[in-house]
Formats: sequence, C-alpha cells, structure tokens
Amino acid sequence: MNVVTPAPQGTVGVLALQGAFHAHVSVLSELGARTREVRTPDDLAGVNALVMPGGESTTMGYLLGTAELYDPIQRRLDTGMPVFGTCAGMILLASKVLDGRVGQRGFGAIDIAVRRNGYGRQVDSFERDIEVVGLDDPYHAVFIRAPKVESVGADVTVLAMDDGVPVLARQGSVLVASFHPELTDDHRLHAMFLRIVHTATATAA
Repeated sequence: MNVVTPAPQGTVGVLALQGAFHAHVSVLSELGARTREVRTPDDLAGVNALVMPGGESTTMGYLLGTAELYDPIQRRLDTGMPVFGTCAGMILLASKVLDGRVGQRGFGAIDIAVRRNGYGRQVDSFERDIEVVGLDDPYHAVFIRAPKVESVGADVTVLAMDDGVPVLARQGSVLVASFHPELTDDHRLHAMFLRIVHTATATAA
C-alpha cells in the first residue's frame, strides 16, 4: 500500500538483537527513512528514534543486558526519544508486565500493564481487520504470540482495539502495538510513527 509521509530528520534506529528487525528496516527504508541497525551503545548514539521489534521478550531482555544497552536506551527514552514497540517491544516498553520473569527489566515508557503471550501460544496466532484512529480504512493486523493489554493509564491514547482489548496505543512519542505491522504490505502504522519522529525532530531542531 502506497503511503505518503514526511521523511524524518536524522536516523531511525531498529533494535537488531533478535526478532523481526530486518522487516522493520525494509519498511522504513521504503518510506524514505534513513535507518540504522542498533546493536551497541555507539549505534544508539547515532539515531534520533528507535523501533523495538517483536521477538521473545525475555531473550531480548537478556541480550539488551549483554549488549549494555539498557541504561543508554533508558536515558534516551527519559529525554523523549520517539520509540515504536511491536509485540515483544511493547512488553519491554510497558510500565508493568503482569506475568514477567523474576528480575525481568523493562523501560516503563508507556503506562500500560501487559500479559506476555496473553492471546496464547504460537498455534493461537491469528489475523484480524481492526479500525485504527486516524486511518480511513481497516488495518489487517497479524497477532503472533501477542501480549495482551490489561489496563492503560489516563495519559495513554488507545488507537485501536480488538474485541474490547487495546492493541495499539500511544503516550507522547511512544507508540506500541501488540501485533506485527512489519509483516504486512500496509505501511500506514510505520508512516504514523515517522510522523511522530518528524514532529519530534523538527521541534528539537
């Protein structure tokens, strides 16, 4: 699907430790964004925004620790860096993980409580058309071992729901989805994120 969106100033990073990061890079590049795969603190220092992809949240958390990326990412988030978290990325950005592993660390970047694999295991994956605030036509969402949002804070804007459950939400410059927008030909959600990045980078310039 063709999408027109302003290319953001600077570079959009994609966390490239585990998960479907290649697909995110491809979509962002198609939309005209300059991208960088982020594996080290030096990589992070060169980006203006970050995409945290799907994957396995506990494995990703372990790799964030070994790559010494937790604290640098936390500092950037605390100072307003735009971030888009999908599936496992949503879990890592949530303020509370209801069934998290002992010692599991998150970033608390968006005031939501989530449950890992809240929709079931791999065999329970599904696809659904959802209505998204700001989009004229339904969005075909792919849910794979998706986290389920159990509650949202007062400052969180829910942009889409499935069967009464929030599946796309935003708080400030933080955007999260419980599904995998990188696995479809519909790039409108990445375009939405790039508009967030464009606004943030233009304001900071």
